[in-house]
Amino acid sequence: MATAIKNSLKTLLDDFLPEFDVRISRATRIGASPERVYASLWNADFDYWGITRALYALRTLPSFPLAPRETWRRFREELGRQRFTLEDMLADGFTLLGERPHEELLLGTVGRFWLARGELRATSPQSFREPAPPGNAKAAWNFTVGRRADGITELRTETRVLCTDLVSKRRFRAYWRLIKPFSGLIRNEMLTAVRTAAESIQLTYGRSAIEE
Repeated sequence: MATAIKNSLKTLLDDFLPEFDVRISRATRIGASPERVYASLWNADFDYWGITRALYALRTLPSFPLAPRETWRRFREELGRQRFTLEDMLADGFTLLGERPHEELLLGTVGRFWLARGELRATSPQSFREPAPPGNAKAAWNFTVGRRADGITELRTETRVLCTDLVSKRRFRAYWRLIKPFSGLIRNEMLTAVRTAAESIQLTYGRSAIEE
């Protein structure tokens, strides 16, 4: 018999991006309370193995033939990262679309992800619900925390992408074929970083922390 998370409410991800062209999801079980896991989500360094930093750099390379200087500059910037946290994601073009404290947070962005810089456009919870400009795509990325029926805490992440037209869909799918396996590795590393932080005895609490 399958084990399910007790919380069966519709997610923020379902609300903001119910339709999508591609999706990727990962999950992990964590030996800590949902509150501690959610707090760790805001504090953990996602570049736990060094994979995220390297792959974020490598994913810029498909655009090298079209923009060699820009691509090389972006590549070096990504390799030089010291930390990679949720706050860094918000500084790099993602917007916090919504949050259900201790249960779910949702990030979103709009842009041309297949280009060297992604050409991310500023968005807001209101504008994200509107159609994206032609030639662009919308991406929504959530993290959900819940207690399973067996009492174990589960952290799950899912990313969805919706393209605005056939041209953007064709370009994104070509890009996605190259980076999909690496995107899975990035998400696995992120979940591992959060799990390690949440299960550690000493935890440096940050923005969303609560006292246990």
